[in-house]
Amino acid sequence: MKYQPLTKLSLRAHPELSERWVQDRIAENPMILGLGDVVLKDKERKQPTAGRLDLLLQDTESSHRFEVELQLGKTDESHIIRTIEYWDVERKRYPQYDHTAVIVAEEITARFLNVISLFNGMIPLMAIQMSAVQLGDTVSLLFTTVLDESRFGLVDEDEEVQETTDRAYWESRGSKATVAMADELLKKISEFAPGLELKYNKFYIGLASNGQPNNFVVFRPQKNALRVDIRLPQIEETTAKIEASGLDVMEYDKRWGRYRLRLGKGEAGKFSDVLGDLCSQAYQETGKGHD
Repeated sequence: MKYQPLTKLSLRAHPELSERWVQDRIAENPMILGLGDVVLKDKERKQPTAGRLDLLLQDTESSHRFEVELQLGKTDESHIIRTIEYWDVERKRYPQYDHTAVIVAEEITARFLNVISLFNGMIPLMAIQMSAVQLGDTVSLLFTTVLDESRFGLVDEDEEVQETTDRAYWESRGSKATVAMADELLKKISEFAPGLELKYNKFYIGLASNGQPNNFVVFRPQKNALRVDIRLPQIEETTAKIEASGLDVMEYDKRWGRYRLRLGKGEAGKFSDVLGDLCSQAYQETGKGHD
């Protein structure tokens, strides 16, 4: 094996490589940004208030869009403001989608990372640092997420204000059969997390131990199906495992960090083992599941 060192390039100072060149490379293969399975929706999208959005990307499996602003060199105030402005315009024009603002720059300084972090609790905002490297006569781009979206518990998981219900409420809203499927999955969960019980809330059925919520997985019974939301990071290995199992994946909710799965009547037993493994993983990864 031969070793050949890479040469790091400054795109801002490069005589040939430009922001448009970077934009074109991302447009050719948007997944190089590391945002998941996304496609190009638009490039140089004209905004009603002036200016153009560099890239608009959309997740192929959910109603999630990413407003991407590119910058060569260091981040600065104008690009951060522009990123947020374009995100705000798009979310107001198309409220049926979830929107995330994304700034991509060669250098995201500590100062501006702190500023961006302040917005991140209120605005779904990501910062991605890009590097250009040269090997021989080949140039490649590398992208590293330095600030991800803040993940929130579901709004209706606020147990202090959550209106509790009972089993009869969910058997009426869903059906006895689909609520019974949640019972089946609880038995599987009890194998690695004994002491948990179903907690009937107005918007979902969660899990609790001695009255304390433990919602690494939540259930939403419907008339003919049970929706199962499992809190796990979206990684290739987990996604491949779910797809190989034959489970019906509704979407991955990036904002809340959950796989949303749908079980038809009678499928709780069929997928018991794989669901048990996924729930066990979620239980471990979320610190034994406590909110």
